[in-house]
Amino acid sequence: MSRETRAAVLEQSLRKLGVEKLGKEDVQRMQWEVKLLFAGEKKVCDQIFEGVDSLKEQCFADVTGTSVAVLLSFGEAIAKSKRSPEKLFVLLDMYELMRELQPEMETNFQGKYCMEMRESVVVLTKRLAQTAQETFGDFEEAVEKDATKTAVLDGTVHPLTSYVINYVKFLFDYQSTLKQLFQEFDEGDADARLTVVTTRIMQALQSNLDGKSKQYKDPALTQLFLMNNIHYIVRSVRRSEAKDLLGDDWVQIHRRIVQQHANQYKRISWSKILQCLTIQGLSSSSGGQLGSDSGSNSGLSRAMVKERFKTFNIQFEELHQRQSQWSVPDSELRESLRLAVAEVLLPAFRSFIRRFGPMIENGKNPQKYIRFSPEDLERMLAEFFEGKTWSEQKR
Repeated sequence: MSRETRAAVLEQSLRKLGVEKLGKEDVQRMQWEVKLLFAGEKKVCDQIFEGVDSLKEQCFADVTGTSVAVLLSFGEAIAKSKRSPEKLFVLLDMYELMRELQPEMETNFQGKYCMEMRESVVVLTKRLAQTAQETFGDFEEAVEKDATKTAVLDGTVHPLTSYVINYVKFLFDYQSTLKQLFQEFDEGDADARLTVVTTRIMQALQSNLDGKSKQYKDPALTQLFLMNNIHYIVRSVRRSEAKDLLGDDWVQIHRRIVQQHANQYKRISWSKILQCLTIQGLSSSSGGQLGSDSGSNSGLSRAMVKERFKTFNIQFEELHQRQSQWSVPDSELRESLRLAVAEVLLPAFRSFIRRFGPMIENGKNPQKYIRFSPEDLERMLAEFFEGKTWSEQKR
């Protein structure tokens, strides 16, 4: 195989790869081909020009020069291409490749003929590191300022949340490269720096989600949305390497935040309907207690009890209709939230119906007022947070 042919082999395989389409496998294949070429050509040149160092170096520089130039221009193209968060991984792949080639360059590319190539590799490695770092910075800012109007009407996990979490998981595949990158810029302890960066990305995501949560007209849905999204973040962190980095305290704090949003949801959604099931306000203005038989007082109290039942029915049906359309995608969280509601609603309802049900049952049309049994409520609560559309419910 002639010198030109050998030099063209790598060049061709490099040119076939488009910068935009470049993936990890392509960079790895390139790395393997480059190393193979360098080692092979070095061996050939050493054998042919044994003992004549200057010719040996010149021949090696000539044969590999074109491919190194293509490799460098390829790396330059990656460093120069339009920055986007997804580009970070290609930049890190290329940076990794150039760093690993440096010792090879030092060993194989000796002498004055190869000096320029050696220097170009060092310069490009720095350039890739710089661009990767800027791209990283861009990502944090993009998360903070993401203005996508994708409204998740049912309060489920937002596409931005799953995108950012997947991105961070990917980053952890590049842990050692990232640490190396931080050291290029002498940013102190690389582990600490990675922790700071990851924490900041998480903060950026949460502050963006806070903004998105304010788009909901229903404050209870705001709380449900934040509960769902922060729960998703915590669960993902706990299952990934990010847990060791962010630490147990971070996980515990954020689990508490999830609980706070769940409590807020419960308070906003259910405190008004629970008022219907209290004894407060059910004694008449003349001071007689409910259920006493002193003529009109009894009638007035019965009317008040009927009113309470009617209000309860309307409010519960409204809640059921609306919140069956809301979604809690995590089955464990969904179940625990339903249980938390059932634990406050069902005992209050049972106690109210036990105490005041007989008054209504003895009157006309009791079913007009007592529309639900405790079992009905329990069954209907099991339909909350299923993300059902209204048409599905009507079937």
